[in-house]
Amino acid sequence: MPVKRYRRKTLQDALRAVREEMGPDALVLSTRDVVGRGFRGWFGAREIEITAAGERQQMSETRHEAAGRPVVRPSDETSPRLADRPSAAAMGRGADALTARLEAAGLDRDTAQAVIAAHPAARRRGASTETLRAAIASHLSPLAAVDGDYAPIEVFVGPPGVGKTTTIAKIAAQARARQGRRLSMLAADGFRVGAVEQLRLYADILGAPFAIARTAGELEAAIERGRGPLLLDTAGRSPRDEASRDMFRLLASRSDVRTHLVLAATTPRDLARRIVDRFAEANPTRVVVTRVDEAESLGPMVPVLQEHGLPVSYLGTGQNVPDDLERATPAALAAWITGDLAHLTHAGVPA
Repeated sequence: MPVKRYRRKTLQDALRAVREEMGPDALVLSTRDVVGRGFRGWFGAREIEITAAGERQQMSETRHEAAGRPVVRPSDETSPRLADRPSAAAMGRGADALTARLEAAGLDRDTAQAVIAAHPAARRRGASTETLRAAIASHLSPLAAVDGDYAPIEVFVGPPGVGKTTTIAKIAAQARARQGRRLSMLAADGFRVGAVEQLRLYADILGAPFAIARTAGELEAAIERGRGPLLLDTAGRSPRDEASRDMFRLLASRSDVRTHLVLAATTPRDLARRIVDRFAEANPTRVVVTRVDEAESLGPMVPVLQEHGLPVSYLGTGQNVPDDLERATPAALAAWITGDLAHLTHAGVPA
């Protein structure tokens, strides 16, 4: 039985390569996230490596199970999410098969094995997507921030282009539409003129208080004048940056601040770790994960958040304001990992 490894940029591409060369009956023995080859790897690029075997006609799934190997067949669909994967019967039974199934959805091996270990052994045989989704939700419950209301000052930090300004606009618009509340918005950003004007426009539409602060002194004055809750947008600069340092020191000295680090779900795992380290001095206690709809799975982000003890406050699921934002719940996290979204009701921010 020939065994080959396939490395591609995405899981869909790797599965397509397996299917084209080995046929629809090829067995996927393992999947893993690896450093990209050549100069791309030098810059932190990642690839998906699949180990697959060409199955001979006479070798049955029963023999594979007896040998302790998971029987996972590339689906005609290219999505890696569990909702689109083959059934449990097609992939084999037992912990190894379930672990492979969760890895295919984007979870790292350690997390996948932890989920399966907490799953009753008697229920592993023939486990459905719904059952696995519930197990994932239970395991990831510490990563769902339970925030009953807004902090007096909600600060949003993160690299440029991840959606900080749009996230603030969505939160403010949902609060206005669903609760009748006008949340104040403050742009502490002297660098991104376009972002400041975008936030000003949203504030005008919502009839919400708006201010700009380009220095630590202006920020302190705006906070004192403002009426909470206050949503604070920041430039995509590190707290170590000289131009931002005084502002972040001011915020760190206050006890009424809650800081959210905004990360795109499409960020490679190693880069996400570097971003978390870069913004550590801002003391984030929450993470907003944006562009969830553009990512294959939330799975790669899970170990980064677990390592740093950062629960998720919001999930950005698109560009539409205010609709494409939801509170992070265990069920929502599990659904965006498995791709089984039909059961979700997007409640947005709390009423």
